[in-house]
Amino acid sequence: MTVATERLRLAQPFRISGYVFEHSDVVVVTLSDGEYQGRGEGGGVFFLGDDVAHMTSQLAEASTAIETGVTRRELRHILPPGGARNAVDCALWELEAARSGRPVWELAGLAAPKALRTTFTLGADTPEVMAQGARNYADAKAIKIKLTGDLALDIARVRAIRAARPDAWLSVDGNQGFTADQLDPLIAALQAAGVALLEQPLARDRDADLEGYRSPMPIAGDESIVSLSDIAGAVGRFNVVTIKLDKCGGLTEGLLMAAEARKLGLGVMVGNMVGTSLAMAPAFILGQLCDIVDLDSPIFLARDRTPGAVYRDGDIHVGGEVWGTRDAADRKNL
Repeated sequence: MTVATERLRLAQPFRISGYVFEHSDVVVVTLSDGEYQGRGEGGGVFFLGDDVAHMTSQLAEASTAIETGVTRRELRHILPPGGARNAVDCALWELEAARSGRPVWELAGLAAPKALRTTFTLGADTPEVMAQGARNYADAKAIKIKLTGDLALDIARVRAIRAARPDAWLSVDGNQGFTADQLDPLIAALQAAGVALLEQPLARDRDADLEGYRSPMPIAGDESIVSLSDIAGAVGRFNVVTIKLDKCGGLTEGLLMAAEARKLGLGVMVGNMVGTSLAMAPAFILGQLCDIVDLDSPIFLARDRTPGAVYRDGDIHVGGEVWGTRDAADRKNL
């Protein structure tokens, strides 16, 4: 196992509730058996303190166990959910694909992946700037709006964006910025603007405030839903669970989460932390099972990997040339 760290610079600052991002650091894990190799990228979870220092420390501590030939099932007991496990898990998937000559989607028991409609995210700014951003997303069919918890300003933001893009499917992401007493006026305004989904309006330690709340629109849990063990607790509080590989610890856990959510009657959304197309590729596989897809991170980077994800007509497609599905000969160590 080799571990590298990289700093991904954003093309411009990106604002959500409580944070402004100008760059993000990631780890890239490469696993080699001497003939074939697999790669995975982990960005960690900033609101859980899962940064590069934390991830590299975890990988160093687990290196012996990993290098003895760990399976993906065993990895779930060696590393906790988070970016480090995500990077190793995705590397294991690609290594297995290389050894077997079978693409990851086939190993996962899925059909060949198709392009997916993805949301394109607007960072929080003035209503005028966000409305222009929505116009600039000329090819986008679905737009996700970052809010901050300033109720009057957030409602103005949503109204301006809807006026700019009357044709687009809209969702909003509260990023834990609201309180329970703001839900009724917020949701009323969102419904009036034709918004289809409200994501994580309350702080993750205030989920109980949603117990029994009758929302006229779907509410998705993001920060509140980290890994498989959190899915059952979403029932009665959320209608949709947002799965991010950096939160849950990789494609293996993500697939288990999607299956459990379906079993419990919950909708499923796949999202992303800041990452390159190498991180989007396994999430794109998971996205084949999801109702809502939010995999737009590479468009915010000053520079993505080459080859990378393709965005066209509001859709994302991540081909085998990026990760996980190339022929075995192409994944040999050179």
